[in-house]
Amino acid sequence: MDYRRLGRTDLNVSSLCLGTMTYGEQNSEAEGHAQMDLALDRGVNFFDAAELYPIPPNRETQGRTERIIGTWFKARGTRDKVIMATKVVGRSDMDWFRENGAKAKLTREQIEFAVDRSLQNLQTDYIDLYQLHWPDRNVSAFGANPTQWKDIEPADDENSIESTLEVLSDLVKAGKIRHVGLSNESAWGTMSFVSAAERHGLPRVASIQNAYSLVNRTFETGFAEISLREDVSLLAYSALAQGYLTGKYRDGATPKGARKALFNRLQRYEKPGAEEAINEYLDLAADAGLDPSQMALAFAHSRSFMTSVILGATRLDQLEQDLDAVDLTLSDDVLAKIDDIHQHRGNPCP
Repeated sequence: MDYRRLGRTDLNVSSLCLGTMTYGEQNSEAEGHAQMDLALDRGVNFFDAAELYPIPPNRETQGRTERIIGTWFKARGTRDKVIMATKVVGRSDMDWFRENGAKAKLTREQIEFAVDRSLQNLQTDYIDLYQLHWPDRNVSAFGANPTQWKDIEPADDENSIESTLEVLSDLVKAGKIRHVGLSNESAWGTMSFVSAAERHGLPRVASIQNAYSLVNRTFETGFAEISLREDVSLLAYSALAQGYLTGKYRDGATPKGARKALFNRLQRYEKPGAEEAINEYLDLAADAGLDPSQMALAFAHSRSFMTSVILGATRLDQLEQDLDAVDLTLSDDVLAKIDDIHQHRGNPCP
């Protein structure tokens, strides 16, 4: 396993990160514990969760993922072996995250409540990386094309970036969180957080968790330079395009128990041009004698601006296979052919 520095912190995280969003929905507590055992045994020291999880979000299951991780920490005594990341939800009409039924916003009261509950769920007294799951601003996200501007009216009660950092600063001082990060954020938002931190002596964002895959390389435009020059580590999610780059959904297949069969939430990877691009990458893997999942993960893992690729698996054999991608080095020929496909197909799944 490779270990890379998280932003400008003193933390070195494994270059593959264990994603946990299926724990409590697709995966039972025992299955989640088995995945964490395996990941730790294979050198993964970085786990990612969220107060939102499991996916899909709903009132009845919210918080189960963190609680499953918490029972694993307690049972195994492994808290000191893991760099634990979790997230607070951004602005949302979902009203089940707070006890008073308020809609989610990044106010001081809500952030402090969320941190305390996550600490309780995780059975720990500190969180290594606390991330804003998505902005408090009204923005296009979660599959909106970042190359096409969409006019969105600012919220009347928008919480400023400075005020958010002030809350997080107080939580760092209290010892409840160590470092802060972003997720599903824009280039402007990322630089605004960096600038506000430097101007006001507030916590500097260490990372950004955005989607990155063979069918979504939009991070390379604008973001990659920010990541490299400003040391804002990319933690890439959906490197397998929610399973499409494994080939399991090819030609309309819907395997029993797969996320598409259970929840039908994969529209981000079903846009015009997506199927053609995905099939070309799958064909390239077959021609090169590579497992398509490992090719996709190895590509993401090899990028100069990548700090850690988040893995999401529901079965242990899937996780084993994904973990093996850390040892795969793609040939110059395969990389050139990947770029050829990208030149023709672009980013159909932003």
